[in-house]
Amino acid sequence: MPANGQFTARDFWRAIILYGLNTATYKMALGQCIAEFVRNEQTKISVDDLALEFLHLYRERLANGKPQLSNPQRQSVMEQIVEEFNLGLIDTAHAIARIKAQPFSEVIPRFHTVNGEAVVARFYEVSGNSIIITDEACRLFTGTGDDLLDELGSRWSMLEAAFEMNRDNSALVNDIRRFYLERGYKRTNITDLVPALQGYQNGICFYCGEHMQDDDIHVDHVIPRQLVRHDQVWNLVLAHAFCNQQKSDALTERYYIDKLIERNEALILSNHPLKRKLITQLGNTPVARRNHVLRVYEDARVALRYTWEGIRGYNPATDPFYKSFVRSIRR
Repeated sequence: MPANGQFTARDFWRAIILYGLNTATYKMALGQCIAEFVRNEQTKISVDDLALEFLHLYRERLANGKPQLSNPQRQSVMEQIVEEFNLGLIDTAHAIARIKAQPFSEVIPRFHTVNGEAVVARFYEVSGNSIIITDEACRLFTGTGDDLLDELGSRWSMLEAAFEMNRDNSALVNDIRRFYLERGYKRTNITDLVPALQGYQNGICFYCGEHMQDDDIHVDHVIPRQLVRHDQVWNLVLAHAFCNQQKSDALTERYYIDKLIERNEALILSNHPLKRKLITQLGNTPVARRNHVLRVYEDARVALRYTWEGIRGYNPATDPFYKSFVRSIRR
């Protein structure tokens, strides 16, 4: 704190970078973009140009393979966008649109906050579809500010190192995710499968075993879509909205994988309309189909780590409190 007891714009900038909430690295990237725009004598930047700069910056940053999110079982949206862009699955226009819709909706309104409170200094303002760099930012980075950029880079590296400590076999995890990304495809309308799956489940939630009402049925990916990147029917089940939300993007424990395998075999043996699709997706024999599902599950255990089980041995299908709670919220 300065001797006169007054914080300067420099102090507020450092507070944002060092003490702002950073569950992902978006603040670091935005801070670096602001500094670079000032040094290029740009004070009014379209959101599209800012998104393009974000894309270039993260492509360079992610060459080191370091995670950009604190949650070890997820990737940041920027990691997903860069991977898909590098693989040629999306073009520049689609990448920019997604950056504007997702990362920017998180970081641009929240950059100037520390511990939930807005700081006094403002380093940019939003005006329509543009970002206006303020005089305070210009004074920090015009012909100076190398130490602030070095500090930002160090903070970014420290965050990556901390995130990596929460992940086992980071390189292997990246390889597994890339494998499924290359073989995945964009989301499809899976709600059309409700009648076909309903015929087997007979109105019973896959996870808790309680009855579902027609207006409370969700189609869920047992092995989370964030890994498998497809909507193949062998991995889809019907569940209560509540159970689906509780599970979220977590991996289920093995009990549900065995149940899923049994479900798929039952559909095939019953000459269900989905029989041919299941065989095409999984294999011609029960052993091949089982091995396929278990192989994907083991990859998911490496990449996602945490399972939806609460305490050890927890099972929504047999836990009386969970089942009674599901009944109560259905009323």
